[in-house]
Amino acid sequence: MNTTTPKTPELSNEDAVAVTTAVEGEIRDFVRRDVVAMRRSRTDGGEVNADHFNALIERVAGTSVKEIDHLIAELQAVRSYLLAEGERVQRELTNYAQATQAALASVKIITDSMGQWKSSNGSSRSARG
Repeated sequence: MNTTTPKTPELSNEDAVAVTTAVEGEIRDFVRRDVVAMRRSRTDGGEVNADHFNALIERVAGTSVKEIDHLIAELQAVRSYLLAEGERVQRELTNYAQATQAALASVKIITDSMGQWKSSNGSSRSARG
């Protein structure tokens, strides 16, 4: 099986410079548009508009806050599940303990009955002998 990776065409130095220059130009244009937008949003006192900062903070923090809220909801669900499972296990242990006590009591009754049966058989045998 031949597992060769496809080769990308190599650019000549002039082509690489042209592509790099084009990308740099697009980045410069983007930054200039952003700076112009920031300058337009300034108020008379030269301060940046509070709405612009609020929008920026909401964009940056919005996703993080949503993720944190989602994690909190998941943790609360896990907590509820663990509490319910803890209660269920406690009930099972109580039932097991009750069943064990009942089994021990039954074994004691059976043992006592067998002891009486053996002693009555032994006394009747010794009376015969």
